[in-house]
Amino acid sequence: MHTELTIATRGPGLVEITTPVAEAVAATGLDTGLAHLFIRHTSASLVIQENADPDVVADLETFFRRLVDRDPGLYRHTVEGPDDMPAHIRAALTQTALAVPVAGGRLALGTWQGIYLWEHRDAPQRRTVVCTCLGAPAA
Repeated sequence: MHTELTIATRGPGLVEITTPVAEAVAATGLDTGLAHLFIRHTSASLVIQENADPDVVADLETFFRRLVDRDPGLYRHTVEGPDDMPAHIRAALTQTALAVPVAGGRLALGTWQGIYLWEHRDAPQRRTVVCTCLGAPAA
């Protein structure tokens, strides 16, 4: 199974996408296998992170803002705006693809884990996440 999810972001920060991914996996009828996620962008990323305490995602965004300086004087690539090169760096430090096991027809995430799209640009965006599932169907 192969599907594309379109995710709207509100600007920088993490957007939990666990539910739409879980729904896409459930629609396959897959019992056991692997869900592979890939984001088709170079200024956003995918991460698995705690989804119980919203302070976690807020702290991650705060940390990355300190880690990757947004001063446009530091970068040559500024044609798409001052937030573009820092967004590329942040995406390079995180992930553009995830693999999540599927067991019993469901994502085999841990109790406190959620799947997030991490928007690194300042403006709202529409992002595409490709979800490909491989495995054995339910008996």
